[in-house]
Amino acid sequence: MLKQPEFLTSCRFYLELKLDGSIDSVDGYFMECQGFKRTQEVIPISEVTPQVWSKAKTGRIVSTHIPGNVKSSNLVLRRGMTSSMTLWNWLKAVEEGNWAQQRRDGFLTIYNQAAEAQATFEFKGAWPSSYTITDVKASANELEIEEIELVVEEFKRTNVSK
Repeated sequence: MLKQPEFLTSCRFYLELKLDGSIDSVDGYFMECQGFKRTQEVIPISEVTPQVWSKAKTGRIVSTHIPGNVKSSNLVLRRGMTSSMTLWNWLKAVEEGNWAQQRRDGFLTIYNQAAEAQATFEFKGAWPSSYTITDVKASANELEIEEIELVVEEFKRTNVSK
């Protein structure tokens, strides 16, 4: 069994990405994630009721709201550049027209510095929509930053596996 790498970071947490069907036990470690957002559409409804309204015998208009479709935001993951080609290869497979077979389910787990899982999020039907590498500057303090944006069909918080 492969030993997990030890992270010596100044960060207070990190995220672990695992994709279903991957040959790697972990597909990436990230220091930043944006897009943990799930919203439910609000649909306004107006209806005419048989209640008395003003001088009319019937026809009072009542407005209410009902829940509509649920939407999940895209997830944007950022990390220092690594030698792993997993995310790049996934994007290339989608670009080459093989996108239906590239939809992946997976998990994002947030760990504290003691490597204890603090929260787990499950996503379904994800595929990469963009891949960005920051500008390269020899005078910069950090190595290149790799960013990938994932479109997700479903996104939910699950119980932390201990």
